[in-house]
Amino acid sequence: MSLMDISKIFSLLQPKEQDEDNEQCQALNNAVSGNDVALLSELLSQEPYRRSINGRSGWGVPVSPLRTAAALGHLGCLELLLEHGAEVDSLDVKAQTPLFTAVSGKHLDCVIALLKAGADPNGSQYNNCSPVLTAAREGDVDVLGELLHFGAEVDVRPKVPDWASNASACSGPLYISAAYGHLDCFKLLLLHGANPNYNCTDENMLVRIKQPKTVLEVCLRYGCGKEYIQLLIDFGADVYLPTLIIDKTTKQNEALGLLLKERVCPKTLMSQTRLAIRRSIPLANKEPAIKSLDIPLIVRNYLNHETAKLI
Repeated sequence: MSLMDISKIFSLLQPKEQDEDNEQCQALNNAVSGNDVALLSELLSQEPYRRSINGRSGWGVPVSPLRTAAALGHLGCLELLLEHGAEVDSLDVKAQTPLFTAVSGKHLDCVIALLKAGADPNGSQYNNCSPVLTAAREGDVDVLGELLHFGAEVDVRPKVPDWASNASACSGPLYISAAYGHLDCFKLLLLHGANPNYNCTDENMLVRIKQPKTVLEVCLRYGCGKEYIQLLIDFGADVYLPTLIIDKTTKQNEALGLLLKERVCPKTLMSQTRLAIRRSIPLANKEPAIKSLDIPLIVRNYLNHETAKLI
């Protein structure tokens, strides 16, 4: 795993001299903080301020004007900064990009503007978290949908050193959305190709963990509703993979009943066909590829798990 270079962190934390450039950067940040688009436009019309557009200023953790706009959700200022060449993926000392900050603040309009401007939907490789993980945890399905639409990695997992790896460290967005009870995010991730058997396919993790837990097993053990189990079954989770231990921690409920029923009843031919078609489509193109298929609408909807009950 790549971690942010320590020297870079210290260089970002090191106070800058109170020179003209720093004062200009602070003036830009002040205009953004006040959401004063007119003042910001006036400043950026001057060459000295445009040169400072990617500078950092402020007490404690210095930040760029674009990062400030993303954090506060000031869309007008953010778009103006981008128009004048602000670096879309600039990092703060936490290795957070403006996009990550906008996702954390649930500023959908800013998220869309940054993605359209070319922001990396996966955030920074130096940050231990990612925009997708954050959106899945917060249950922000609209933000999550935009990230996935722009090609974010659907099965991304937190970056941790090898010595800190454990069963929870390998959990991805699908597990997190289930753990926090965000069913809409859970389904959206599956629709974009999230692995329904996630946690049991990482070779490096399997070396260190004797009994990794699938999302299905975790959902059963921690009492997620039957809707989560049904979705995992519909999207092709291996129903024989979880080791079921009927004890005080395993709830005898409808969710467990669904799994046991699936183990003795084979999938219908239609269901197996849907899985085969979806698996043949590249992860990054599932949604547009299915919508562009020259087939009846009712079949396209079935491939997207929208009208299963009507067929």
